[in-house]
Amino acid sequence: MDPDEALREAVEQFESQGVDLSCIVQVVPMGSSDDSQEEQTHEVLQALESLRVGKDTAALPDVTADIKCFTEQCSLGFARRYLAAQKGAYPIILSYCKKNMEEQDAALAALSALAALTDGQPDLLDEEGRQFLLDVLQKYQVDSLVTCAAICVVRHCCIKHEQNRQDLVKGGVLPLLTGAITRHSGSAELVKEASSALRVMTFDDDVRVTFGHAHEHAKSIVLEHSGLKILIEAAKAHLSNTSVLSELCATLSRLAVRNEFCQDICDLGGLKFMMTLLADSYESPELVRQVLSAIRAIAGNDDVKDAVVNAGGVDLIVIAMNRHTSNPAVCEQGCACLSVLALRKPNNCKVIMENGAAIAAVQAMKTHPDAANVQKQACMLIRNLVARMPNYSLQILELGAEGLIARAVQTHEDCGDVGKAALRDLGCKVELRELWTGKHGSIAN
Repeated sequence: MDPDEALREAVEQFESQGVDLSCIVQVVPMGSSDDSQEEQTHEVLQALESLRVGKDTAALPDVTADIKCFTEQCSLGFARRYLAAQKGAYPIILSYCKKNMEEQDAALAALSALAALTDGQPDLLDEEGRQFLLDVLQKYQVDSLVTCAAICVVRHCCIKHEQNRQDLVKGGVLPLLTGAITRHSGSAELVKEASSALRVMTFDDDVRVTFGHAHEHAKSIVLEHSGLKILIEAAKAHLSNTSVLSELCATLSRLAVRNEFCQDICDLGGLKFMMTLLADSYESPELVRQVLSAIRAIAGNDDVKDAVVNAGGVDLIVIAMNRHTSNPAVCEQGCACLSVLALRKPNNCKVIMENGAAIAAVQAMKTHPDAANVQKQACMLIRNLVARMPNYSLQILELGAEGLIARAVQTHEDCGDVGKAALRDLGCKVELRELWTGKHGSIAN
C-alpha cells in the first residue's frame, strides 16, 4: 500500500470497530520513518520543537514562521491541538505571550497561537494564564487588535469550564469585556468577540459541576455593568453586519433571565430594534433565527408579550417562517416565539390565528418530520392557541394537525407530553397514562 491508502485503510478499520479517532491526527507523518523520530514528524510538532528550542533565547520575530505554522496547524483540527498540548505546548506558547507583549505584531502572533491551542481545551488554562489574560485586557485597553485576541482566548477557556468562568469573573473580567465593547464600538470583530465572551459567561455547560453561576453572572452583567444598554447601543452601530447582529441578539437572549430584565430590554429600545431588524433582514436565516430567539426570551414578560403583538411582531414572525420554511432552526424558533406570545393571552391568540400562524406551524411539521424540536414547538404552539380558545380547534384540525401531532408523539420521545396535551385540548381522542395513583407499588405498575 502507498501511505495514503494505508492511512485510509487504518481509519476505516478503527471506525468500523467504533473507535473514537477525534484525538488522533489522521495524516501521513512527514520525513523519516525512524521509530525515534516518528512522533516528531507531524508539522505541528516540528513547529513546537522549534519554539521549544528558541523559547529562552529567541525573540518572537526570530520564530515568526514557526509560531504562524503552529497556529495554522492547531486551527486545522482538534486532534492537532490535542497532540500539541500533550507535548507541552501550553507553557511554551504562554511564555512567548508574556515575553512579547510590547510589540503589537508579536503580541498578536503569540495570542493567536494561544487562542488556537486552547480552542476545545479549556483545562489548559492555569492561574498564571488567567492572571496574564486579565493583565493584558487591563493594560492594552486602547489596542483593539490585542484586546480582541485576548478576549478570544478568554472565550475558548470558558466554554465548558465553570471554574475558569468563576475565577475570571472574580478577577474582574466582566467590566473589561463590557468596557471593550464601549471603547471600541466601531470594531465589528471586537464587538462580536466580546459579546460572545459575555454570552459564554452565562453558560451552564460543565458536566463536572453540580451547578454553576450562570444566573449570577447574567445578573452581574446587567445590573453592575449595564450590559443590556451596551449591547443594544453596539447593535445600532453595526446595522449592516449580520454576523455581529446575530451575536448581539444571542447574548441579549441569554441575559433576559429575569422579568425586569425583559422589560428593561424593551424600555431601552431593544424590542423596537428587533422588530426593525426582523423586517429588514429576511434574507439572512441565521440572523432571523437569533432575532426570533431574543424575542422569545424577552416575551417571557407578559407586558412584553403585548408589546410584541401591538408592534406587529406576529405578522413579521409568520412571514419569516414562510420565507424560510426549509430551515428547521427558523421554524423551531418561530413556533417557540409564537407559543410564548400565545401563553395565557387569549387576545394574542386571536391575532396569531388571524395572521396564519397555525398554517405556518402545520406546514413546518409537514416539512420537518424528523426535526424533534420543530415538532415539539409546533405542538406547544397549537396547544397554547386552543387551551383558552377552544373555538379554534376545528380550524386547526381541518389543517390536518391531528395526524401530524400523533405522528410526532410516536416518532419523538420529547414530544410525548406536549403532543398529548395538544391532542387533548384539541378535543381529540388521546390515551393518557396514569403513572402513579398514590398507592403502594412501583411507578411502572
